[in-house]
Amino acid sequence: MTPRAVTPQPEPRTRKPPPAADLPFVVITGLSGAGKSHAAHVFEDMGFFCVDNLPPALVPRFAELVMRAHDRFEGVALVIDVRSGEFFDAIPDALRFLDSRGIRYQILFLDASDEALVRRFKETRRKHPLTPTGSVPEGIRAERRRLEAIRERADKVIDTTQMTPQMLRDEIRALFAPSGETSKTLGIGVVSFGYKHGVPTDADLVFDVRFLPNPHYVEALRARPGTDEEVRRYVMRWPQAQGFRQRLEEMVSFLLPQFVAEGKSHLTIAIGCTGGRHRSVVFAQELVTFLRAQGYEAHVRHRDIEKE
Repeated sequence: MTPRAVTPQPEPRTRKPPPAADLPFVVITGLSGAGKSHAAHVFEDMGFFCVDNLPPALVPRFAELVMRAHDRFEGVALVIDVRSGEFFDAIPDALRFLDSRGIRYQILFLDASDEALVRRFKETRRKHPLTPTGSVPEGIRAERRRLEAIRERADKVIDTTQMTPQMLRDEIRALFAPSGETSKTLGIGVVSFGYKHGVPTDADLVFDVRFLPNPHYVEALRARPGTDEEVRRYVMRWPQAQGFRQRLEEMVSFLLPQFVAEGKSHLTIAIGCTGGRHRSVVFAQELVTFLRAQGYEAHVRHRDIEKE
């Protein structure tokens, strides 16, 4: 009697792969020098299949291949930018193809100030892709014009002007970490800033604490940052500071569940004072402490604390 063949059973999966249509699909774009390559590395570390500088005309073919092998990775991240030259203009057609196939994608746009971009190009001694024989500022201005339409369509804009690579990594992980990697449903970034240096462009909510007494005018506190305990006690000693904290906590306690219900995965709350060194820093710290106590994944960034 011929032995009956036994079909080997596959090893059990450690996680259930998402359906092809639900596979996280992120299009990374933005200004040259704003951190797109670093962003791709972060996605790669999270288990995403990443392709840098893919011409938009190849997106349909690539998407079809990925959808057939969707159970092999956590998601897909594509870097598409002006390095594609004239092929970049085909990006609207590529996005329409994704829409027609029911592929739910997100567009992540990385931005930075002109000054920061010029400085980064000088540090790396690289030429701007749009002006290889011209000036970097000219290339940046031309690139901004060319990216206007895709920036308007972006699901998330991250301004990397004041960010370190670690800060950008934390921001991306809070936004796009695969389900199961983090137990939180809403990642919250709290940013302190100074109005004289400009409002953060990626802020979802902005609160102004310039109405509070300013430690800058107290000689013993002027040189100390808002992370200093003496400065914190000075800012929080006033009745209006206590009243504002109570109302701020009540407001975010009401708003955050609404954002969760709408499916938002990350929220940036900006708190500003004049210079971004004292009052905004104190309240950013206070808010993060409150949010963590409520069970939210929250991190703080003091954008202007080192500035004069």
